[in-house]
Amino acid sequence: MAAHITLENDILIVKVNAKGAELFSIVNKQTGLEYMWNADPAFWAKTSPILFPIVGTLWDDTFLYKNREYKLSRHGFARDAEFEVTESSNANVVFSIAATEESLKKYPFDFQLKVKYELEGNSLSVMYIVHNRGLEKMYFSIGGHPAFKVPLMDGTNYEDYYLLFNKVEDTPRWPISSNGLIESTPVSFMKNVDNIQLTKGLFYNDAIVLKHLRSDCISVRSDAHVHGLDFHFEGFPFFGIWAAKNADFVCLEPWCGIADSVNHDKELTTKEGIENLSAHEIWSRVWKVTLY
Repeated sequence: MAAHITLENDILIVKVNAKGAELFSIVNKQTGLEYMWNADPAFWAKTSPILFPIVGTLWDDTFLYKNREYKLSRHGFARDAEFEVTESSNANVVFSIAATEESLKKYPFDFQLKVKYELEGNSLSVMYIVHNRGLEKMYFSIGGHPAFKVPLMDGTNYEDYYLLFNKVEDTPRWPISSNGLIESTPVSFMKNVDNIQLTKGLFYNDAIVLKHLRSDCISVRSDAHVHGLDFHFEGFPFFGIWAAKNADFVCLEPWCGIADSVNHDKELTTKEGIENLSAHEIWSRVWKVTLY
């Protein structure tokens, strides 16, 4: 199978790796602008991992289900899996993985995960489709982690950019403990504002974790030029914003699920934000990025 798939229309060229079904390039054909981080391993060697079947970190990398212990490393195993291409055309592609003997040792559910990338005009939509192929209820989390290049234009600096929310937010952030768990007490963050000024120091204490935002679109903008992006994430109750220390990107991370709380008892079925699917049911969510 090809190492990566290329999608193209009149405006955009998009490239996605088969490994992890990971988006790694979005170029505007008219301007030549690349919108994705370049995966420089000196900072962070990924571009847009898919977080499944967990988001974030578990207590001791462990969850309990039906009185058994299972081990899953941070963000789960989909990001390192070899996906199969099940549908492909110029403007869309569907990648798929499913449960294996190996995965069932770590995650005891008979799942299929499809990831559909679709180009329309100057937008790219990314759909996650989860199918419970088993006979009992399935518990899972899923999230996106795309890293967008900042600064976007030569001659501009990181601090020339800001995040614009489509609703005024009055929301705290949830700090992350030293072992990757969500602290029990939030701290003041956005106080009746609709934007965050980007600075490198913003991420020195790990990701900004937000819950139940009013907004369902966050834009990357600069007053120095007209280019940027709108990131739409309706139906994702949690959101992470992150960059590696001093790196030239910002991750906009829509999550259905969240890392374990420092108070959690490791039980998968009562984990905060956990999704569940009855036998043979199918679940889906879409995020979309519009580039200009």
